[in-house]
Amino acid sequence: MIDTICALATAPGGALGIIRVSGPEALETVNRIADKDVNKFSPNSAHFVHLVSENGNFVDECMITIFKAPHSYTGEDSVEISCHGSRYILNKVLELLIANGCRMANPGEYTMRAYLNGKLDLSQAEAVADLIASTNKATHQMAMSQLRGGISSELSRLREQLLRLTSLLELELDFSDHEDLEFADRTELLELAKTIDKNITKLSHSFEIGQAIKQGIPVAIIGKTNVGKSTLLNRLLHEERAIVSDVHGTTRDTIEDTIDLQGVTFRFIDTAGIRQTTNQVEKIGIERTYSAIEKARIILWVVDQEPTVKEFKDITEHTENKKLIIVKNKIDKDDFAFFTTVNFPLISISAKQGTNISQLEQAIYQAADIPTLSDTDVIVSNARHYDALVRARSSVLRVLDGLEKQLSGDLLSEDLRQTLDILSEITGGQITPNEVLGNIFKHFCVGK
Repeated sequence: MIDTICALATAPGGALGIIRVSGPEALETVNRIADKDVNKFSPNSAHFVHLVSENGNFVDECMITIFKAPHSYTGEDSVEISCHGSRYILNKVLELLIANGCRMANPGEYTMRAYLNGKLDLSQAEAVADLIASTNKATHQMAMSQLRGGISSELSRLREQLLRLTSLLELELDFSDHEDLEFADRTELLELAKTIDKNITKLSHSFEIGQAIKQGIPVAIIGKTNVGKSTLLNRLLHEERAIVSDVHGTTRDTIEDTIDLQGVTFRFIDTAGIRQTTNQVEKIGIERTYSAIEKARIILWVVDQEPTVKEFKDITEHTENKKLIIVKNKIDKDDFAFFTTVNFPLISISAKQGTNISQLEQAIYQAADIPTLSDTDVIVSNARHYDALVRARSSVLRVLDGLEKQLSGDLLSEDLRQTLDILSEITGGQITPNEVLGNIFKHFCVGK
């Protein structure tokens, strides 16, 4: 017997609170505490009712919305009760529901039921959590794309390609003794396997940008002491986040904060000034500066005087494979001839006066190289999906190797089957162990 569950779906303390009830006895349970016959209400309709306690006392006046299976979020009979947001009222309604046969829902149980009832596949279910956690336009678009089946559609195309390749190979196995039959050309199979590998690789490579968008793109602000790094951070954040002083070595640890640029979150890291020092604490700060450079995607190298060739070489060696932007602070100073010989973006600013900060922000956004996301774009941002794609690609690479070495079809078919099984883990196309489902949904809030 499937339990009927209930939970508060909104944060307590607001003007209104919504309680969700789902399961085979959802309508009957609510009917027991309402002053009207809920069972007579039409599906997909809202109604004004009074809720009463077991002794007939008035609890609240509210709106209830009726959803009949399978046309609900969970695919079950469901009722949403919209009450006043008093903690007392909400707790009282939950007590009444539990006294009349409901139990409190576990975290993520509504979305798990939606998955188990075929309303969502596993990747779409995980997108619900990402949508709730979205903090800007880019994370919202990624979550919406996944919720609308972007990854599912892409994997469906891959599955069709894999099944075609598998069927052609298994045809060889089933009819290998029929010399008069003509089978697929191995060259054709090789090209199809290469196409599959290319598509899986494209998806897995999108994980880097997906994670960056989800967690915030790290930008390290580096340079010598007293060149204006902390002033620049404060200017970008529009607040006095970092201590600004004429004393060298004021910043001795990394200071981190985020801003939103054109719908994308950037994590700015103000670092200790790079210089020779005997101060042990400052040395530790400088070591952390180099650690921040390693983790950053974008580097802002702040200078207020012309660097030496050695300084330039040291910076470029440590920022190899990063997007480096040279920021010439204190705009009133003469331009440095040295930078006319290098091929890096150069922005002249005044961190103190705020001159050209918008120009620098635009350069930072461009350096992030964020793709223009549409509803059809597929960006992988889930570590579980990425892990499955990496394992799937390993299987495909074995198929490619086997085709080139002319291995028998049964060996190749086994690797293809394994690829299909791994990719199905992403959408939940096969029966998934309960502990795996539990691990996925336990991070959801209770009302979902």
